Amino acid sequence: MPLLLTLVLVQTCLAVVGGGGIAVYWGQNGNEGTLAQTCATGRFSYVNIAFLYKFGNGQTPEINLAGHCNPDSNGCIAVSDGIRSCQRRGIKVMLSLGGGGGSYSLASKEDANNVAAYLWNNFLGGSSTSRPLGDAVLDGIDFDIELGSTLYWDDLARYLKSYDGTGRKVYLTGAPQCPFPDSFLGSALNTGLFDYVWVQFYNNPPCQYTSGNTGNIKNSWTRWTTSINAGKIFLGLPAAPQAAGSGFIPSKVLAAKILPMIKKSPKYGGVMLWSKYWDDQAGYSASIKNSV
Repeated sequence: MPLLLTLVLVQTCLAVVGGGGIAVYWGQNGNEGTLAQTCATGRFSYVNIAFLYKFGNGQTPEINLAGHCNPDSNGCIAVSDGIRSCQRRGIKVMLSLGGGGGSYSLASKEDANNVAAYLWNNFLGGSSTSRPLGDAVLDGIDFDIELGSTLYWDDLARYLKSYDGTGRKVYLTGAPQCPFPDSFLGSALNTGLFDYVWVQFYNNPPCQYTSGNTGNIKNSWTRWTTSINAGKIFLGLPAAPQAAGSGFIPSKVLAAKILPMIKKSPKYGGVMLWSKYWDDQAGYSASIKNSV
């Protein structure tokens, strides 16, 4: 076998076995660049568009992309160009539901079914005259549920996954808080339907990094990776000290003291960052990419 081909095969195998990707949240600051620019950096494998902040319980769903565009005047349909640009690069793009502020909840199984149908027709492989982000087909739905009722999120996951049989896979991702189990997403994650779970190891001192203490975050990581049936699990982190109330990990500490341990898990998928804007300020993804 030619040496060059051997090296290529070895590099490919190493990438598959030990490599992880970086996921990032985009959409909550108009000064973070476009979606296409975000993917063109070459640093991200997954992008969550944040947020569909209003839905369920009979409400007319609403998306909020901060300073990027105004959905009320169909101003966000151009985001489709960015979605397609990312997908051409092999990057998966999800719509994130919820967030830390908003008005969302599910009133019943029927409500969950209705929300799933809305998401399918307006953002995924269905059709509608009112697609807020235009005609591009997103790869899946991200659950960032942090308030409201804890009920029926498992039903929403099942209804969304039921559209898998239409010829295009619907990826499900979730962003639970690190205290286990997550009070909002615990039952949904137990369905085993989630492809990627980016656990928020911040704003939760008992299970996050604090200066000089890597024990809590490592113990929490082990609990998560051995307790839930999901495709891959990611270490969710703030991309800058100002991006969260607590939990920021200096890149050198992450590379030297945390990633070597957590990468031993077969469930390891990489690192999730909040958010693209804060990553721009701190350059965090560039500083950790070769370690992830």
